[in-house]
Amino acid sequence: MARKLTITLDDAVYLGLHRKVGKSRISKFLESLARPHVVREDLGAAYREMAGDEERETEAIEWTESFVGDVLNEAQ
Repeated sequence: MARKLTITLDDAVYLGLHRKVGKSRISKFLESLARPHVVREDLGAAYREMAGDEERETEAIEWTESFVGDVLNEAQ
């Protein structure tokens, strides 16, 4: 459900938003900025989604395994 909110902005800020993101996108833009600070995400679901991306997982494994030699050299 979406709610309507009235906020007060300085003219320069409003004009800058209008110019940068467009009049019809200001709400979405401001929501995207605020969301990470006020909405707690389901991290478990996010991790499951990332794990389902086989290409990404393959790249991650290759990246982490590339450091095995470095760790072995430091241990000696």
